[in-house]
Amino acid sequence: MLLTVFFYDYPLKQNQFLSLGKKYFNLYVFSRTRYMFLAIDAGNSNIVFGFFDEAKEKWIHEFRIETNKELSKLKLETEIRLFFLENDIKIDQIKQVGISSVVPEINPILKSFCKDYLQQNCYLINGNSYEKLKVSTTRPNEIGSDLMCNVTAAFERFEDTCIIVDFGTALTFTAVGKEGKILGVNIVPGLKTAIKSLFSNTSKLPEVELTLPKSALGRNTTHSIQSGILYGYTGLVKGMLETMQKEIAIPCHIIATGGLSTILTTLQDSFEVVDRNLTLEGIRLITLTNLRS
Repeated sequence: MLLTVFFYDYPLKQNQFLSLGKKYFNLYVFSRTRYMFLAIDAGNSNIVFGFFDEAKEKWIHEFRIETNKELSKLKLETEIRLFFLENDIKIDQIKQVGISSVVPEINPILKSFCKDYLQQNCYLINGNSYEKLKVSTTRPNEIGSDLMCNVTAAFERFEDTCIIVDFGTALTFTAVGKEGKILGVNIVPGLKTAIKSLFSNTSKLPEVELTLPKSALGRNTTHSIQSGILYGYTGLVKGMLETMQKEIAIPCHIIATGGLSTILTTLQDSFEVVDRNLTLEGIRLITLTNLRS
C-alpha cells in the first residue's frame, strides 16, 4: 500500500484533516486557517478596512475607499471583491467585524454589506460600547467613536497618561489620565482640510500636494503654500502639546496616528509612538470586549 502525505498551508477551513481512502493509497492533507478580524473605520474622508491576523497577532492588510454618502452596496462589494482576490482573502476567514463610523448616513450600507457579502453580523460602536472598557468619558454619546478607539488602544498599550494626536480630516488631540478618564479633546482643521479650504476660497492659489519642502521660505506659489501649511502645522502641534502637558502637569506618553501622521517629519521627535493602526486596534478591542460580555 502506498502512503502519500502532503503538508501545505490551505487557508479555507479550520484545522481540517482530510483523508481520501483508496484501495492502493491514502492521501492526507493537513490544513491551517488564517482567521481574521475586520475593523472598518468610516471617517469623513475615507473608509478604511483593516484586517487583523489572529494567528500572527498583527494587522496584515489595509483597504481604503473614499467616503461618499451616496456609496452603494454594489460598488463596495465590487471594490472589496477585487481586493480579496488580489490578496488571497477568503470570505470565511473573516470571523468578526467591528465598525467605528462618524458618518451615520453610510451605516446602513456598511451593515448590509457585512450581512449580505461577508455573511457576518457586524458590531457598530456606539455610546453604550464604553461601559466595560478601561477608559471612560462623561459624554459617551457626544465624543466621536474614532477618538474613543484611539484612547482605548493607547491606554491598553501604556495604562498611563497619554495624549493621542490623530492626523485625519480633523487634527485632534485627545488626553486621557492615568486612571483611564478622558481629560479633554482639542480639534482643529486637518492638513488636507486646510489646503482644500485655501484652494476653494481663493481665485489664484492652486491645490498642492502635501509634501514638506526643504525650506520654510517659500520661493514660488506651490512651495509657499506647502511651507506655510506644513511648517505652520508643525508649530501648531508642538505648541498644543506643550500647552496640554503643562496643564496636565505630569509626564505624558505622546502617540500619533492617522493617515497623515508620517508627513510632518519635523515632528518625529515629538512622538513616542507613531501607529497608523491605532484606530483599527481600538475598534478591535472595543468590539471584542462587548461581544465577549
